Amino acid sequence: MRYFPELRTLAAIPSFHARHRPGARALVVQDRTVGYAELHRASNRTARALRTAGVLPGGRVAYLGRESEHYYDLLFGCAKSGAVLVPVNWRLTAAEVGHILRDSTAVLLFVEDDFRQVAAQAAEGLARPPEVVALDGVDGPGTGFLAWRGAESDADLDARGGPDDEVVQIYTSGTTGLPKGVVLANRSFFAVRDALAGAGLDWIDWQDGDVSLIAVPGFHIGGLWWAVQGFSAGITNVALRMFVAGDALEAVRSHRVSTTCMVPSMIRMLLAEPGASSADFAGLRKIVYGGSPIATDLLELCLSTIGCELTQIYGLTETGNTAVCLPPREHVSGSPRLLAAGRPYPGFAVKVVDHRGRELPPGASGEICVRTPGHMIGYWRLPEATAEALEAGWVRTGDAGYLDADGYLYLRDRIKDVVIVAGENVYPAEIENALAAHPAVLDAAVIGKPHERWGEALHAFVVVEDRTAVRPRELMTFLRHRLADFKIPASYEFIDQVPRNPSGKVLRRELRERFWSSAARQVN
Repeated sequence: MRYFPELRTLAAIPSFHARHRPGARALVVQDRTVGYAELHRASNRTARALRTAGVLPGGRVAYLGRESEHYYDLLFGCAKSGAVLVPVNWRLTAAEVGHILRDSTAVLLFVEDDFRQVAAQAAEGLARPPEVVALDGVDGPGTGFLAWRGAESDADLDARGGPDDEVVQIYTSGTTGLPKGVVLANRSFFAVRDALAGAGLDWIDWQDGDVSLIAVPGFHIGGLWWAVQGFSAGITNVALRMFVAGDALEAVRSHRVSTTCMVPSMIRMLLAEPGASSADFAGLRKIVYGGSPIATDLLELCLSTIGCELTQIYGLTETGNTAVCLPPREHVSGSPRLLAAGRPYPGFAVKVVDHRGRELPPGASGEICVRTPGHMIGYWRLPEATAEALEAGWVRTGDAGYLDADGYLYLRDRIKDVVIVAGENVYPAEIENALAAHPAVLDAAVIGKPHERWGEALHAFVVVEDRTAVRPRELMTFLRHRLADFKIPASYEFIDQVPRNPSGKVLRRELRERFWSSAARQVN
């Protein structure tokens, strides 16, 4: 197992591997390859350029673009300079991006050409818009990211930060409809690695010669965490610009990918790609997946077509990604343990509590709380929300479930209203607020319903003045200018009244009943 306990910060990763294996491949993106020595020198230049630009330690630096060598250059450059990277979901609308830029107080925004118009619109309403640096250099010679940092020295510099210092800020949707910035420290990216190595477990492991596929985008904690694991182990990381099943299959085939992390819907699309065969996956030894449990038919297909080990992970951005794991040995066809999310890593803990915070015995359902050394520092500038979510080292997940007698965690429902669509967290309140802006809409409620491919699909219940005057397509078009595509409901149902309790809260369980009544889990 490739494990380097001396690595405790993101800043230390490139320099360590540049010294010990400078010619080794660190990153492959399309036809471009970056070695560890090159990554170290490039991120040194970036760190110096950030300081030259006046970015102070703790200053926020935003990135709006698909996966590229520039993204990881910035990740390590920010870590070395003491800046905090704020990766922005490139699928968001200008208004949504604007909220993140305003809330984070980002002083710099690095943006790909495809998203420059969105960035410009996002900055229009900001009192202090960030300085924009184009990543592509499409404005002619001497422009773009490489030119921006080109005059800086690539010599080593005194890296800032320790294990407990903040390094990234990832935005996750909230029940108020406004995303919150989850501030993570360096330790969030090394806690699981240390726990598994200390116990001699290979649930998630790295071996000599491994090639990792980065399939989940880096604006998600799952994608960023996975990428850092590969860099920390000093192996080759192949990053997809964005997930397209055909591109992923070609990358697995041509680069002899040996390990990857995906959501189950990605795995299903990969296996369903025309021409996919067992020979394409000959080098694949392990798939780590999360976002939802694996369906029995998909497990059978993985075992018959790929034949590799499978590991399920569960966690939140607030827990620093994974805190619970279902190891490969439990992935046996017909095993009842496949319904479990897994068990906590060594040194981690899970408890289930009632509405008063009292710990419940095995078998009793309640709110899942997780204690992990990788937990967030807190929500950016939201002390009350932080105190509510993080109590004495325990993260309140907002998910409901129970523990069995052996300590395995089973998810039952979501106390919070989050819906997970193909790995994307979506909160109904945000969509309901957008629907309410339509002049014909009187009220709306949004839920998730089972979907074979995506896990869940969004379904909107809408109250309108005149049902004959409004059609679902009109509502979809209306939302398309206000929300990212993955937040737009796939189906609409016109009703006379949204069921609410006396305090006005939507009775989502009542709305979900007919869709989920036959399901063993109220999440998919």
